[in-house]
Amino acid sequence: MKYLITGSAGFIGYHLSRRFCEEGIEVTGVDNVNSYYDLKLKEDRLDNLKKYKNFKFIKSDLADKEELIKIFEKENIENVINLAAQPGVRYSITNPDVSIRSNINAFFNLLECCKDFKVKSLIYASSSSVYGNNQKVPSSVKDNVDHPVSLYAATKKANELMAYTYFHLYNIPMTGLRFFTVYGPWGRPDMAYYKFALNIMNGNPIDVYNNGDMERDFTYIDDVIESIYRLAKKDIVNDYKLFNIGGEHPVNLLYFIETLEKALGKKAEKIFKEMQPGDVKKTFADSSELAAYTGYKPGTRIEEGIGLFVKWFKQYYNYK
Repeated sequence: MKYLITGSAGFIGYHLSRRFCEEGIEVTGVDNVNSYYDLKLKEDRLDNLKKYKNFKFIKSDLADKEELIKIFEKENIENVINLAAQPGVRYSITNPDVSIRSNINAFFNLLECCKDFKVKSLIYASSSSVYGNNQKVPSSVKDNVDHPVSLYAATKKANELMAYTYFHLYNIPMTGLRFFTVYGPWGRPDMAYYKFALNIMNGNPIDVYNNGDMERDFTYIDDVIESIYRLAKKDIVNDYKLFNIGGEHPVNLLYFIETLEKALGKKAEKIFKEMQPGDVKKTFADSSELAAYTGYKPGTRIEEGIGLFVKWFKQYYNYK
């Protein structure tokens, strides 16, 4: 099969493209390679992918509909995995126009191409942020998600609704993935664990929000990729599905920092701050639907995952 993987220069998109190439699957990767974070990191990911003969990269912005149509016309795409988006809860509050363009307009263009070129399936990234401040935990895909607390969360909820509409109208199989705090090697420098590591190693303080009284259901990147791979390999059926991709083991922020300090071999200077707008106190995935459907559930514990991240991190940045 031939896959279009959007966001292939990004964190999850890079790892998934590599896994598919290693499995002998033909991949066309698309990314606009924007400057939201370190361009060198994105370029290094792409350099690794370009070593595979069954990987083709096209630099393009999904928000440019004419360019996207040209890609579909030339590449004979059979299946699509959409991982391209403008990430960042806080960024969406300060830069709402960018979030709408990248997460709504671009996704609409992709849905239109999936319809017009009759793709077999679309798997797309949603987010645990759609659960907002729901009091019920763990979060289930059956829960109400009508109260997002950030524009980023609202765009992801909108993606789910748009995808359902295109499934209903045009019978395109749709699978939405609600990711829970994905971390690991080649990650995103805007995420807390990565920022913490950089600041700790460079002798700078770290900001700890809500005085550390927060919990996150961290999900190691390899577990995420295995989950997506198994979903992609399932027989395509005319259905609309949603899955949580999470480890079902929320970790307290202060324990997480302590784990990172041990792996880095260096203590953090902490600055305690209040909760930021758009943030949530706790995320906790119920991944039972994923396990029932694929026979797999993310299981890497934070101690192991952080150790693997730090090993890569020190090597990549030449820290002794």
